[in-house]
Amino acid sequence: MPATHHAIGAFDIKITPLTLENKSFPETMGRYGLTKEIHGDLEATSIGEMLTSKTATPGSQAYVAIEYVTGTLNGRKGSFVLQHRGVMARGNFELLVTVVPDSGTGELTGLAGTFTINIADGKHSYDFAYTLADAAK
Repeated sequence: MPATHHAIGAFDIKITPLTLENKSFPETMGRYGLTKEIHGDLEATSIGEMLTSKTATPGSQAYVAIEYVTGTLNGRKGSFVLQHRGVMARGNFELLVTVVPDSGTGELTGLAGTFTINIADGKHSYDFAYTLADAAK
């Protein structure tokens, strides 16, 4: 089993409202475009899309997103896809962001892991715990 590595750093994100394709969705649902500039052990850019759903209960909502990341992870170039699943139940937040299996390309082929997002004082940072099938290169 490959060793787990960590990449840490910060990122800037731009979220842009998009039109929901299905006009039957209620107003509580939304669609957004994502663009990120990621810095630190992962130097990359990403693009993605997010779907959201709010409820009438304050602090209860959810989102899912797919994000395509291209750049350099601790000196290794390539791309990969992240899947987001966020749920907030009355203010208690659970977020899971994972690498889509077999989505790594280039020197990131075989990448697997969990991308933890931290938000403090309006700034975003990450701790990316990952394995790489051929990390000995």
